[in-house]
Amino acid sequence: MARWRCGARLPVAAVAVLAVISTVTAAGPRATGAAAAESGPDRPTIRYTEYGIPHIIASDWEGLGTGYGYAAAKDNICTLAQTYLMVNAQLSRYLGPDGRASPGEHQNTTTNLNSDIYFQRINDNRVVERLLDQPAPNGPEPAVKEAIRGYVQGYNRYLAETGVGNITDPACRGAAWVRPITELDVYRHAHAEIIMGTADALLDGEVNAVPPGASASATAPAASPEQTARKIRDAMAAARRTSMGSNALAVGSQGVSQGTGMMLANPHFPWQGKNRMWQSQLTIPGRINVTGASLLGFPAVNIGHNDNVAWSHTVATVAPFGLFDVQVDPLDPTSYLVDGAWQKMTSQQVSVDVLNKDGSVGRVTRTLWATRYGPVTSSVQGIALPWVVSAHAVRDVNMDNLRALNTWFHLDQATDVHDVVNTLETTEGVPFFNTVASDRKGNALYADIQATPNITDEHAQSCLTATGQLLFNQSLRLPNVPPVSVFDGKRSACDWPDDPNAVAPGLLDPHKQPRLIRSDYAGNANDSAWLPNPEQPLTFPRVMGDMAAPRSLRTQELLLTAQNRIDGTDGLPGRGFTPANMRQLLFADNSRAADLALDATVTACQNTLFGLVVVDGNLVNISEACPVLAAWKSHKYTSDSRGSWLFENFWAYLQNGQAIEKLPWRVGFDAHDPVHTPNSLDAGNDVVRNSLARAVLALRNAGVALDAPLSSIQNVTRNGEKIPIHGSIHELGVLNVVTPAVVDGKVDIVFGSSFIQQVRFTADGPPEAYSLLAYSQSANPNSPHYADQTRLFSAGQWVTERYTEEQIAASPVLEVKVLS
Repeated sequence: MARWRCGARLPVAAVAVLAVISTVTAAGPRATGAAAAESGPDRPTIRYTEYGIPHIIASDWEGLGTGYGYAAAKDNICTLAQTYLMVNAQLSRYLGPDGRASPGEHQNTTTNLNSDIYFQRINDNRVVERLLDQPAPNGPEPAVKEAIRGYVQGYNRYLAETGVGNITDPACRGAAWVRPITELDVYRHAHAEIIMGTADALLDGEVNAVPPGASASATAPAASPEQTARKIRDAMAAARRTSMGSNALAVGSQGVSQGTGMMLANPHFPWQGKNRMWQSQLTIPGRINVTGASLLGFPAVNIGHNDNVAWSHTVATVAPFGLFDVQVDPLDPTSYLVDGAWQKMTSQQVSVDVLNKDGSVGRVTRTLWATRYGPVTSSVQGIALPWVVSAHAVRDVNMDNLRALNTWFHLDQATDVHDVVNTLETTEGVPFFNTVASDRKGNALYADIQATPNITDEHAQSCLTATGQLLFNQSLRLPNVPPVSVFDGKRSACDWPDDPNAVAPGLLDPHKQPRLIRSDYAGNANDSAWLPNPEQPLTFPRVMGDMAAPRSLRTQELLLTAQNRIDGTDGLPGRGFTPANMRQLLFADNSRAADLALDATVTACQNTLFGLVVVDGNLVNISEACPVLAAWKSHKYTSDSRGSWLFENFWAYLQNGQAIEKLPWRVGFDAHDPVHTPNSLDAGNDVVRNSLARAVLALRNAGVALDAPLSSIQNVTRNGEKIPIHGSIHELGVLNVVTPAVVDGKVDIVFGSSFIQQVRFTADGPPEAYSLLAYSQSANPNSPHYADQTRLFSAGQWVTERYTEEQIAASPVLEVKVLS
């Protein structure tokens, strides 16, 4: 049977196979002959293969969206329905005001009531509707509108066929808040995802900002600029450590064994809630054939590959918002000074329905305030910004962004990495992500081209306040913490200027944003754009992150893994990447922190007199820890590793939220050797011994043996089955990141490896790809695909991708659903 490739006609034989399968499994007319070869089946068709992965084929965008909407609802209707509840500001109406909401990157960061007030303001202001009225690129392109129209039809069809009372997921079975959706619901959800990089830091402050009384300025305590800046920095750093992240590695022709290019996508996304990813393949014969994963509810692929390009995203170090410090009138604090004249803030009454404890429904109204720059906020990342002598207003670079939908539709159809760059530049829709890609031609791309505030270095230095100088400039910042700007709002010239080369007002010229194309490799692990490849450091405006600064241990691990494999110095056979060794290296779970510091930690332990350490008023005998750590020679966080959990606890106490270069190293950071420095932990430093003592004490108090295997501690429970989870936290420099925490009273993974995909291109033939959705396709505990891939993830196994029509038809578990 001939291969079907994107851009080619669908072979009649392949259509015939599909038609026969459809006839057996569903009643109705078949797609046959030349017409089907041009346009695909006359009805949207979902082919399910192993692990419930849907391969959706249709003759047009609307049909493709219909198939996607039906299949997504079938797997995750409760998660989606609650998301639509959130963006329509109805969480408090149905679930109560005190419940916890997750409007941003993090889990349960605010109350249902605060979330509702936030989204109701957006809805009252018709933000999304106004964007929908704009022509492309600022409004959705025709293909996007058609796909979303179809998505709504597919979602609603599944709900109508099933009935709310017959939903098998107990999370929403029979719930009054599960209802048919509209296209506006879907666009509101898309917009909520695009602005989530700002929501976590500023939502609570925006909905709780209240002007002071006339005498407040005389009594309110004032923090120094340095105190405020340090508190905000530390709070953002803490949030960043427990937030979404990713690794992505693109390998070009010089780094691949028997191929032209390879791609490793390893996003670290939430395992629960609206930011779960979901896998699918989307095909319109002759127009698009793309496979990968997307955030739930988007009829496109966000991370994946087509016939010629594979790509992924990583969370970038651009702050998608900026603050403006506006001086207020002490006798009228809702008036503020601009260019020597007083202006009045605007007030807005925002009301939402609230479910009372007695079951009745009440109404809560708040007054929200805004300036010419944007909404007033009373805090950022939980750190108070008192509204006294001045107030702080927020400008969000993504509030007017629906362009991201166009971005992903174009990425799904990209032909090479140059096409990827063109898409990023002409849409400027990526909200807070880097893009890493490889292509069939042998190119590896890193690009940090996204919706970025138009803050040049010159503009920043002219307009930053004292607090802003400390937050924005590198001297106070921590690696991975975005440079937040606080500008002087008294001068209108300090607003973000419009650039004629940018797609929308207030955006940075995309041509000033960093990118790198090489034939060996380029990658990112959430550090700034400075070092996608150590051979070619990049420069860029400071608003996009730091330069010549220490890299995280995970970045070091990614770059070393790439270079050592290409050089053949990692102990594996041969040189260059293959599908097998790329999968093996990711799931090696090697800790860069252990490589750098384990030997010194053992030495510190062995050199402790009588093994006794006094910490925090406790006398701790650490001698038992010495042989445990010494025996952990692999440095790996595999499920059977012993000593790894002890080292993880030690490292947490040692680092204690500090930047990596602040630890007691004998060799400090060197910008000329950023992948290998700092190094050589000082075994004689008291903080090393004391941190180990605290770790030993913590494990003993928890009843955990110092040599307990990782599998006995780090696992998830699915329908009563405990599934061991390998990997570790970001700070340990492990590529396969998993972040455990207590969720709904039980241990689960809140962030970590989610959809993982590895792709190899050759000069001809279809891409060879393997994937894994770590938490499986469905959040429904009654679904057969609730934990099946989680078990694979636990065992370090991957799913061999079915991409071509022949591969799909050959699936031994093939099921076909034709939507009439």
